[in-house]
Amino acid sequence: MTAQGQSLSSDDYCQMDFRGKLLIIDSNLGDQDVERLKFLCRDHISSRSLERSNSAVDIFDQLMTEELLSEEDTFFLAELLYTIKQNSLLRHLHYTKEQVACLLPTRRKVSLFRNLLYELSEDISSENLKGMTFLLRESIPRVQMTSLSLLSYLEKQDQIDEDNLTLLEDVCKKIAPNLMRKIEKYKREKASQVVTPPSAEETESLPQGKEELFSPSDIKHLLGSLQEGSQQDEHAGSNGETATPVSVGLLGASVETLTSKSSTKETAVYRMDRNHRGFCVVVNNHRFTSMSERPGTHKDAECLRRVFEWLGFSVHVYVDVTKVHLMQVLQKYQSHPGHADGDCFVFCVLTHGEFGAIYSSDGDLIPIREILSHFTAQQCPGLAHKPKLFFIQACQGEEIQPSVSIEADAVNPELKAPLLKDSIPVEADFLLGLATVPGYVSFRHVKEGSWYIQSLYNHLKDLVPRREDILSILTAVNNDVSRQVDKRGSKKQMPQPAFTLRKKSYSLCHRKSFYCSSEF
Repeated sequence: MTAQGQSLSSDDYCQMDFRGKLLIIDSNLGDQDVERLKFLCRDHISSRSLERSNSAVDIFDQLMTEELLSEEDTFFLAELLYTIKQNSLLRHLHYTKEQVACLLPTRRKVSLFRNLLYELSEDISSENLKGMTFLLRESIPRVQMTSLSLLSYLEKQDQIDEDNLTLLEDVCKKIAPNLMRKIEKYKREKASQVVTPPSAEETESLPQGKEELFSPSDIKHLLGSLQEGSQQDEHAGSNGETATPVSVGLLGASVETLTSKSSTKETAVYRMDRNHRGFCVVVNNHRFTSMSERPGTHKDAECLRRVFEWLGFSVHVYVDVTKVHLMQVLQKYQSHPGHADGDCFVFCVLTHGEFGAIYSSDGDLIPIREILSHFTAQQCPGLAHKPKLFFIQACQGEEIQPSVSIEADAVNPELKAPLLKDSIPVEADFLLGLATVPGYVSFRHVKEGSWYIQSLYNHLKDLVPRREDILSILTAVNNDVSRQVDKRGSKKQMPQPAFTLRKKSYSLCHRKSFYCSSEF
């Protein structure tokens, strides 16, 4: 309750509105739904806290205490509602069923094991439950149980766990053989969920005796060469004033590289308040005339389309682009009159490639520098003094077994890679984001898309409402991707952005409202 004479701030109203939506969701959930939510949250909330929870609101409070639910991030609750098939309530969280399904592969918090037990409980009929309790009579209490409470009890007694399903399999084989399909599916998904590089047979290996192709001294040398490439090159602004000196930065080698910017004087901010944010072009090459296909790339393209449309961009996707077609696309946007009304320009390429160059669908190798050169201030006056962002997910073009669920998306480690400074123009307002540094493998899941693009997608969505600038977002992407692939310590993927941005670009989104749109 506010003190006399005080009024609620806009943040207070937003918080009340958020909690009001949670109350609406609570009012539409029954006792069985609450028990389902409690079961699905067992890995995140203590058993004692769950036992004290008598309503969905109690669970929501616990989720907020554990920082698993907030006004800015409601995905875990959306995942829970999606799992218990309360899809009609997702609209209160600004999600649709399709959006949650799209995000689950990279953002799920309910473990595959817990999801399996929940799905089994939903499919166990009353007759099956009687048979199961009869078989297990010596090891379970003589009380009436639901299918969910039975499975929960077996888990609490350590008779089943994510790596030991023997008892559950034996019971299902005898009572409900049809449930074995779900268990087998779980085993396959669990095996493919381990986020490690493919085996030696599945991807090109690094040279013998070398765990990494970049040593710390190599990184230092690369950083030095990039800094040398950024001379104090001052550009006059449109009003005749001298602009901030151009600098080139690298995040790929170390997350700390960019975070050090916080110690410098606060920089200016790019304008991001026009009704037309700008164009986002996505070149999505799936099929090639002389190279292997890139399964999973359509997932990346769709996620890029959705997130940049959400950010206010006019998105145009081009599929299986030949060299001639690519040149036509570049020329079209180089001279596009719409740039005058936009704040920013984004160009994404999903294809095979070597470091410093990408392949067209008809097999021609095109230097990245050639792509970027179309959008310098001299070649494209409409984008002068505006941020130009390029994101490259380039695969290595090697033949991969089609049955493998994870494919390598990396440069050939035997090829000598050109320095990144040779790819980015010596001019202000450019950012180039590559999925990997030279010598490191980069991965693309044949169904779920590449780790780099999916991480970029998720972090844009999560950090835009928090008003993070694009460089901070890419730092988070670096941290996320590097942690995904190094769990066994064998090979790494490390994204590599370089930039000549003179100002901050706050999440590509400076709208009057806190959110870029009411729905995502």
